[in-house]
Amino acid sequence: MAIMTTTSSLTFRPVLERIAEEMERTPGRGRPADYIPALAARDPRRFGMAVAELDGTVYGVGDWREPFSTQSITKVFTLALDLAREGDELWEHVGREPSGNPFNSLVQLEYENGIPRNPFINAGALVVTDRLHTRTGDAAGELLSFLRAESGNPALDFDQDVAASESAHGDRNAALAHFMASYGNIDTPVPVLLDQYFHQCSITASCADLALATTFLARHGVRADGTRLLTRSQAKQVNAVMLTCGTYDAAGEFAYRVGLPGKSGVGGGIIAVVPGRCTLCVWSPGLDERGNSVAGVAALDRFTTMTGLSVF
Repeated sequence: MAIMTTTSSLTFRPVLERIAEEMERTPGRGRPADYIPALAARDPRRFGMAVAELDGTVYGVGDWREPFSTQSITKVFTLALDLAREGDELWEHVGREPSGNPFNSLVQLEYENGIPRNPFINAGALVVTDRLHTRTGDAAGELLSFLRAESGNPALDFDQDVAASESAHGDRNAALAHFMASYGNIDTPVPVLLDQYFHQCSITASCADLALATTFLARHGVRADGTRLLTRSQAKQVNAVMLTCGTYDAAGEFAYRVGLPGKSGVGGGIIAVVPGRCTLCVWSPGLDERGNSVAGVAALDRFTTMTGLSVF
């Protein structure tokens, strides 16, 4: 897919500043996720946005260095880490199709024999975490080390309060894991898997951290240190699944408005990839009814409209 390039790196900063001004004037910013106390307390008017270029140059506006709860954004990195280890065998255990159902739905697993529709709904992410944990012995630790290295921020860490809160409200995820285990699609003991999964989702990072950590996907699989994590084909696969499945059951609307591979989290963050050019991360805690940041989607829409940077 060709990328239109009607902007240079020198123009990213004024573009971001204009977007921030527009977001400040935008009413109706949604509501923070209310089932995790640490997220519910966030001000929905907060806004940050960062763009990272392939050489590690990063630009930002607003609260772009404010740490927030990454939540489901981390599913992208766990997917990449496992795909790098086992390749196409992974796709025998999780699909690549949009779900059309809420991210924590149990419905499809019943008639699809315990195979989740894609890696970004909760069931699919549990499978990927399980497989990475089987191969590394510590999926959450492997993920944290990767994010620290790619972002250049060794201070990134788990938020134990968020992990504990998610565990206290984790009955549906436990049900998903046990159900898939009954079909032989989970190897790790479910309590261990859930602990790994909740810690994975609890990692706190800023827009700057996440934009930088995502650049390996814009570099077609090459990490910040020049080593290759994914083949070009695998990087394409991850970007493709992000485009079609990365924003829960609103992926079609996101592709229509933004036109980039993206992944959201209920902490209010969204990462997006312009292959061969740059990566973005935007954060604003107010969510729509599908769990995506209202201001975040609007800001990415404005970015691709103003710059012409899109995969379409």
